[in-house]
Amino acid sequence: MNDDFRTPTRRRLLGLAAAMALTATPLVAFNSPAQAQATDAAQRIADHFSSVRSMSGEFVQFGPRGEQTGGKFFLERPGKIRFNYEAPSNFKVISDGKSVVILNSKMRTSDLYPLSKTPLKLLLDERIDLSGNKVKSVTEEDDLTTIKLSDKQVFGNSTITMMFDPKTYELRQWTITDAQGKDTTVMVFNVKQGGSFAADTFKIDYKLNRELNNKKKND
Repeated sequence: MNDDFRTPTRRRLLGLAAAMALTATPLVAFNSPAQAQATDAAQRIADHFSSVRSMSGEFVQFGPRGEQTGGKFFLERPGKIRFNYEAPSNFKVISDGKSVVILNSKMRTSDLYPLSKTPLKLLLDERIDLSGNKVKSVTEEDDLTTIKLSDKQVFGNSTITMMFDPKTYELRQWTITDAQGKDTTVMVFNVKQGGSFAADTFKIDYKLNRELNNKKKND
């Protein structure tokens, strides 16, 4: 699999700011007297996002070098998400709650990873709990609340940074930063909350995955 932006790799798995680095210093340090207030405000936003059981909409993805593509996404909590990339890439990235597959129908490749080993799990959890040591920082501004999470024991030095509207509590975008410090960001828009999806929306074809990978080994 080549390293073209339209070819999602594990490093940028579903890192769905271009040059805009999300490395702001927290406005409220966790060892300050204001810690509880900042954590409470951020937890209210996280709880609201967690309460949305399903959503769909469009996305634009920016890669580490500013590359851009887009498409449509579907999310169902817990653990399920699907990205249908627009032409010419026509990739599909699907999580069924247990695994994540990156499917390239043109190149006939199918790469499978455990959801639990990716930062995406933190976005799709049943509840985003900010009380533990997964929280790296919380930045609160008038028009944006930024929450940065990591789980070093599970996926090393990778992190996920989620940005919310502090008034509506709506998710605006998220950035996955890999162990090399490279960012891939997904900005979502035209989002519709709620609704149900077809039964096969989040289905992974494990048989096809095995067939394609066996063929690749034999080539």
